[in-house]
Amino acid sequence: MIGAHCGTAERIAAALPALKTYSKSLGLAFQVIDDILDVTADTATLGKTAGKDAAENKPTYVTLLGLEEATALAKSCRNDALDALRGIETDEEGLIPPRLTRRLAETADYIVGRTF
Repeated sequence: MIGAHCGTAERIAAALPALKTYSKSLGLAFQVIDDILDVTADTATLGKTAGKDAAENKPTYVTLLGLEEATALAKSCRNDALDALRGIETDEEGLIPPRLTRRLAETADYIVGRTF
């Protein structure tokens, strides 16, 4: 029984770097998309004031990189998140079931594809 618990703890510890990469990549993708939507969507679609960052002269990924490169960065972050999940999904012990990693992957796609 103790051995089983130790093995689980080791497997969890082994998955943490991948989950951390997924989380950081997805968080950055969310922010980049938020910056993009601030300049490409209207207030009604966003549910908040569009163009507010520019009006307040806030630096954003769009102002720093331009729209095209900011979009590429968001997609790259999503790909990094998905790559991190692939390492977890191959865990033969089933630490995180494939159905859950699929949901995490769907979340990454949703965040980068969102329009509001």
